[in-house]
Amino acid sequence: MIDFETIKFLSQKYQTRMDNVVREYFQHLFLSFLYNQKESENLYFKGGTALKIIYHSPRFSEDLDFSASKNISLSQIEDLFLETLKKMNEVGVAVNLQESKKTSGGYLGIFSYEMYDFLGKIQVEISFRQKNNLQQEVTTIVSDFLPAYILIQLSPQLIVKEKILALEMRRKPRDFYDFYFILRHPELNKYLDFKKIKVIKEIILKEEINFKKELEILLPINHHMV
Repeated sequence: MIDFETIKFLSQKYQTRMDNVVREYFQHLFLSFLYNQKESENLYFKGGTALKIIYHSPRFSEDLDFSASKNISLSQIEDLFLETLKKMNEVGVAVNLQESKKTSGGYLGIFSYEMYDFLGKIQVEISFRQKNNLQQEVTTIVSDFLPAYILIQLSPQLIVKEKILALEMRRKPRDFYDFYFILRHPELNKYLDFKKIKVIKEIILKEEINFKKELEILLPINHHMV
C-alpha cells in the first residue's frame, strides 16, 4: 500500500491535490489486478484515463473505460470486476462494491475506496458497442505507483476516434483538453482527421464553456494557463 509521505511527495511533484494522487493509485491498482486475470485479454482500456496512464497526459481522470470484444460475456466481466476488488482488498486497501449491473450498452461497476482521510469512488464502464474491427495493443505501464505491469489497450487510432466523438457529443471541458493534448502528442496526432479541427473550433466559439471550474481541479498548477 502506498504510504502517506509518498502521496504527499507525488502531490508536490505533479503540482496537484493529494486526492488526485490517491485516486490514480487506486486506478493503477485496479488495472494491475484486472489484467493479471486471463479473461481480461478481451477488455481494451481506453478513454481519458488511458491518455493519462498510457500516454502521460497531465490531466487527472476519474473513471476507467473499456471496450469489450465479442469473446467475453457479461457474467465473465462481472466476475472479473468482483475478483479484482477482492484482490485489492487482500493487499490491505479498503475498497467496497457500490454497483454492478448491465447497462444498455454494456456493463457498469462502481467501487468506493478509503485511504487515510481520503474517500472516493471510481466508475468502471465497459462498452459492448462496436465489437467489429476492434484493434488492441499490449502495453507495459511504468509508473510512480506500482511495479511495472501489462495491460491491453484499445489501439491509439480508436482511442483518438472515440475521444473526438465524445467531444462532439458531450462538449465537456475535459474533452476539449484531451483534444488539445492529442493535437500536441507526436504519436496520437497522426490519427486525427484534421477536418475535425474546424468543427471543434466552431463548437468552442459557439458554446459558453467554463473551462476553469472543471479543469482547475484535474490539471497540475503549471497547466492552468492552458
